[in-house]
Amino acid sequence: MNPEIELLAPGGDVDAIKAAIIAGADAVYCGLDTFNARNRASNISFDELIGIIRLAHQYECQIFLTLNIVILEREFKTLTKLLNKLVNTTLDGVIVQDLGMFNLLTKHFPTLDIHASTQLTTHNAGQIPFLKKLGASRVNLSRELNLKEITALTAVGREHDTLTEVFVHGSLCVAFSGLCYSTSASVGNSGNRGRCSQACREEYETTESGNNFPLNIKDNSAFFDLPALIEAGVHSFKVEGRIKGSSYVHTVIDSFRKQIDGFLKTGELLEDGERLYKVFNRDFTNSFLKGDLNQSMFIDNPRDNSKDHAINKSNAISVVQIFDAKQELHQEKNIINATVDDKIKHLSIEKVPLTLSFSGEAGKPLTLTATTEGFSIEQQTYVVISDSELRQSDKVNFDAELLAHRFKSLNNAGYNLQPINTDELEPGLCITYKELTQIKNKVSALLNESQEIVAEVTLPKLVKHEKTESGTKLSILICDEVDVKLADTTDADIYFKLPDAYKRGCTKYVDFLKQNPRLIPWFPSVLIGKDYDVALNILQQVKPELIVTNNTGIAFEAHKLGIKWIAGPFLNITNSYALLAMKETFDCSGAFISNEINRQQIQNIARPENFKMMYSIYHPILLMVSRQCFFQQSVGCEKPRIDNGCMLSCDKSTSITNLKGDSFAIDKQKAGYPSIYNQDQFLNMEIISDLSHLFDNFMIDLTNIGAGDKESPNKTQLIKHFEQLLQGEPAVQNALDAMVEHKTNIQYHNGL
Repeated sequence: MNPEIELLAPGGDVDAIKAAIIAGADAVYCGLDTFNARNRASNISFDELIGIIRLAHQYECQIFLTLNIVILEREFKTLTKLLNKLVNTTLDGVIVQDLGMFNLLTKHFPTLDIHASTQLTTHNAGQIPFLKKLGASRVNLSRELNLKEITALTAVGREHDTLTEVFVHGSLCVAFSGLCYSTSASVGNSGNRGRCSQACREEYETTESGNNFPLNIKDNSAFFDLPALIEAGVHSFKVEGRIKGSSYVHTVIDSFRKQIDGFLKTGELLEDGERLYKVFNRDFTNSFLKGDLNQSMFIDNPRDNSKDHAINKSNAISVVQIFDAKQELHQEKNIINATVDDKIKHLSIEKVPLTLSFSGEAGKPLTLTATTEGFSIEQQTYVVISDSELRQSDKVNFDAELLAHRFKSLNNAGYNLQPINTDELEPGLCITYKELTQIKNKVSALLNESQEIVAEVTLPKLVKHEKTESGTKLSILICDEVDVKLADTTDADIYFKLPDAYKRGCTKYVDFLKQNPRLIPWFPSVLIGKDYDVALNILQQVKPELIVTNNTGIAFEAHKLGIKWIAGPFLNITNSYALLAMKETFDCSGAFISNEINRQQIQNIARPENFKMMYSIYHPILLMVSRQCFFQQSVGCEKPRIDNGCMLSCDKSTSITNLKGDSFAIDKQKAGYPSIYNQDQFLNMEIISDLSHLFDNFMIDLTNIGAGDKESPNKTQLIKHFEQLLQGEPAVQNALDAMVEHKTNIQYHNGL
């Protein structure tokens, strides 16, 4: 086994974690029943986590805990209680999405190793140093990247002493992780909170191209691409599957373990991967890794493909042949289940019996002998001796009852404290309680793999700073150059949305922004490869006074250049600590608060000093954005695969309708990624009367993106009405209601 290569396994429940460990995983990631992005997994309790860590470490396997959701303000007290416990375990790392949690961990829990979650959509060279500066020791790269892009980012990781991990097997989201709002927009079930209801796997009305599952793509597998990923310098090969069972996990991890070890030993791939088809799969694709985004990535069946594969492999045609193929697979699955059950049945995560024996006599030190033994571990003995000598005392008697009280904290998630043994301790003796506490802390550390006990942290109360200016200003977002003329009708700030994609070496927007210095550049969420290079060049050449960015790579570079920047709405900001992270680490000037949270969740957020808070009150509701094409499976496309020309020139729009009758607009702007939008626009006029005192700026989006073939309202009139609304003329609400026919603000009420 190469120590530079890690096989990272999923663990949705205790049996799956045991299966991963026994199959040869180098590390396992798992979640508790709170604060993690797989609510549908069984997950584990804190006590189980302690047993799992002990078991895993016996097999030289690490355990990483997923805390990979956005955090709400009211949750930080509960989160801190959890972290106070985690910091005194031998947990090997925590996986994090929320920028505020980075701030909390680095300030108050620096001994916990931080891994950046896939939910952070890491895909360009600026994001790695951004996350490193926040405290990440490793980053999970976006699943949409190709081998060339992975190689480049891994090199950047080495420059910044940051490890990279890549998903090599399991389910694929059709959307960029962290940028899917498909169910939070309707019922508050946000993927950023671990409650994804998989709208991409739903059945839709048969599309024009004849598909019923137009968003469903095959599972990812890089089983035969491992040599290329090793050559690229990737540290961790991560398998998806925390809602899968122990048989699935063992089969996949055992297959990858053999493939990796065989290649490192012989230089050849020795495994054929056939076992991967015997457990749940939707067939496999490596098209993202190959950079070949074609129609074969989709499959019109979100369910288990293993039976279909068995039938096809056996060339079964007749009813009898098909039945036999299914029966053979069923028997093989039963054998797999039985074999895995047999392998893990002896593995125990039960609490370890702990015996404390005290001995000593007057004039000599107190000796504590701690003994652990039981189940799957060998007997361990630890001896701690007091610095001072035992003395006679009429007031204090170190009997079994007193010592049991003083050492009761050792009866915890990891150990089951047995009755105290004082047979070898002369009666009527004592030392100071302070030294007795020191002895307890020493033995606690020894029982905790020699890790010193960390004192409990209490979070200081955050100060809610007031706005620096009275009133709330309007800003508008445009993306069409002809809309620059709107500047003549308003004093509002005007953001210009830059494209997702560019021709290589494009300088058009450098000249355009220099000619229009009033425009504030707005950078998109996803900027990959050459598109990031062009966007960075725009930033460097224009050097605007202020930008808005939804991409942390651009934020990092803006900070380096001394350019003021505002965090955009797609950075998923939901709490005060996220604002502090950006303010204190990167001198951020302000941030848009996430539209996923509700009134109550917003009003508890504390503004940092000299920091602006913003909110979008009118915009199309983005459900998901993808690197894959949504038109191939909906209306069809003459091109078998996506190429650079598709990104720059395609501007199609259509819609799909689910079996409940809900329609969703598919929109592709020129130089933009394929996206899906709600048919309703987001229009929140309530927040103006509710929370204007909190916000410096309310934004309206006039880009027409997501409108499809619907006629957009008159932009000049919209600006006028929103300005009147901010000036305290509530009667104008009726006019806005009439102008925006299809609208909702349900997110403002549902929240997360």
